[in-house]
Amino acid sequence: MEEKMKKSIAVFFVLGSFLILSLVSCSSSPVVTRVDSDTQIDLSGDWNDTDSQLTAQAMLNDALSMPWITKFTATEKKEPKIIVGTVVNRSQEHINTDTFIKELQRAITNSGRAQFVASAGQRGEIRAEREDQRTNAADAKRQGQETAADFMLQGTINTIFDKEGSREVKYYQVDLQLLNIETNVLVWSGEKKIKKYVAKKKYKV
Repeated sequence: MEEKMKKSIAVFFVLGSFLILSLVSCSSSPVVTRVDSDTQIDLSGDWNDTDSQLTAQAMLNDALSMPWITKFTATEKKEPKIIVGTVVNRSQEHINTDTFIKELQRAITNSGRAQFVASAGQRGEIRAEREDQRTNAADAKRQGQETAADFMLQGTINTIFDKEGSREVKYYQVDLQLLNIETNVLVWSGEKKIKKYVAKKKYKV
């Protein structure tokens, strides 16, 4: 009788342990839902893809609506060619500036009012391809035919964070400047401010 009792307790313990492990495993399994890439989602309040897209579009819209572009097209009889230089992250958090630069490039290209000129890294790869064509292709593209940029876009991203307990205010400021490459004249300067209030929920144990 005592032996059966011990066996029953052992079986109960094994089954109970298995049930607990199953529940823990289920509770830690992620729930994945596919959403449209344009959907705005803020989880942590940190800088994200939506901030990059909206900031780049808003700032380029402002830059391309200013008098400098009208004066340039009237004088030069052509669309301005812009290259995106360095955007420095001076914020307190990690921000992928490459993603933001890509958004600026896309906004320039899609504007219809200016042309985007390849960056230094992109030009190096294209030049290597032309050199390879010169050796191996019958209809190789010529060297020395590149189009020079007229203006360079540069900028910085700064942040100010104010935190108390579970509440936090995140303030981002993006500053961009457009410089005439030939004369070093600043033709446009713009800023975009983003302010987020983040309140973390407290969970009772």
